[in-house]
Amino acid sequence: MTSNESSNNKKLSNGTIFGIGNPLLDIIAEVPVSFLEEYNLKANDAILAGEAHKGLNESLLRDYPHHQFVAGGATQNTMRTATWLLQQPNVCVYMGCVGQDKYHQLLHDAATKAGLLLSYQICTNSEERIQTGTCAVLINGNNRSLVANLGAANHFTIDHLDNSKNKQLIEKANIFYTAGFFYTVCPAAVMRICEHADANNKLFCTNLSAPFISEFFGDRLMKAMPYVDYLFGNETEAASFAKHQLKLDTEDVKVIAKALSELPKKNSQRKRVVVITQGSEPTILAITGEDVKEFPVKKPMIIVDTNGAGDSFVG
Repeated sequence: MTSNESSNNKKLSNGTIFGIGNPLLDIIAEVPVSFLEEYNLKANDAILAGEAHKGLNESLLRDYPHHQFVAGGATQNTMRTATWLLQQPNVCVYMGCVGQDKYHQLLHDAATKAGLLLSYQICTNSEERIQTGTCAVLINGNNRSLVANLGAANHFTIDHLDNSKNKQLIEKANIFYTAGFFYTVCPAAVMRICEHADANNKLFCTNLSAPFISEFFGDRLMKAMPYVDYLFGNETEAASFAKHQLKLDTEDVKVIAKALSELPKKNSQRKRVVVITQGSEPTILAITGEDVKEFPVKKPMIIVDTNGAGDSFVG
């Protein structure tokens, strides 16, 4: 980073970028095949934790001392990346629901170390002790097996936005972002933020996130779409949205991106920007009323890991 770039970045106020989503503590460890077999896991897979995986996290913490903790979850990944690129702690605020347990403290420490300004909602259900969301990242050679337990992340409630401190954070922010996964948790909170952004001429950005979001929760995405200034997704997510919400009989990414950019928009003073990635294939850019553009992807010398690549790209 040049000195000019550094000084420009420092002009951003704390809390300029506001993210809300599903916080997960990533527990990363190298494990032998025998560990995967013990929990009936495939070497390269991503699943939700079930009964068979009880005790897995504790086993990792106990038996694999070289484990690492990373503040995960799609939106939190994006906030970490933006913070890292800007080299400015506290420029990104992050909000989501966590439990009242040791995983919450570990997650808080990891996110704070990454430079995030946090306002977690703490789930205090007296009848049921709800655990902070986790994702075990089990590395074996070049393979990674993910076991996620969403836990408290699924329990965010809109009243957290009514807290006086959080109202101030929302007022102060100029850019809002949430991944599509959060629409399954608290769509009312998404709409509250959409309406605030629209009323105050601020940016609202979102992500299609996964094909199932458009298929099963597409009505919630469509409700927010008039407020969306920047929309991100990959080619399979875009195809799912086109099929299930736009009823388009095409998988042509350029056509879909163009259609997304032309959907009705509340703030007509600002054009919608649609960015669709295609892995190693060219990234597609569609802006309302303009020709669709393609940007080739540079081939990296070494691919360490593709986990969270989309989240990092948005950041």
